[in-house]
Amino acid sequence: MQLEVGAVLEGKVTGITKFGAFVALPGNRTGMVHISEVAPTFVKEIRDYVTENQTVKVKVLNISEDGKISLSMKKAVEPAAAQAQKRPARPGNFEWQATKKEPSSFEDMMSSFKKSSDEKMSDLKKCMDSKRGGFSRRGGQSRQG
Repeated sequence: MQLEVGAVLEGKVTGITKFGAFVALPGNRTGMVHISEVAPTFVKEIRDYVTENQTVKVKVLNISEDGKISLSMKKAVEPAAAQAQKRPARPGNFEWQATKKEPSSFEDMMSSFKKSSDEKMSDLKKCMDSKRGGFSRRGGQSRQG
């Protein structure tokens, strides 16, 4: 089988290094997936994503003149699946933007902002009080030692 740039193939991971994974391809050939081409997110430890003898889908990125084959796992995935993986995780599943599309009045927006602000200030006050040992200086108590 003739390999060509852009072809999507299945292969078996034969070796893993700090910088990438080697994949056995059809036709008794071997290519390498660089660590930056393993997943659509930052990969610090490649073994978190692939294991030896695992069958993976890869896309041929380049075949050099000396026969080295560059592969990509992240570009071999369908675009819809890649977009789902690329979407950044939001802490606590919090939606940063309002999900409702209907326009709201200025008063509604101000009311919502004030409520949110009051909740945040309350949380901040609780946090700061706990760092002071739960002691409030407004109670008329004085520190004498």
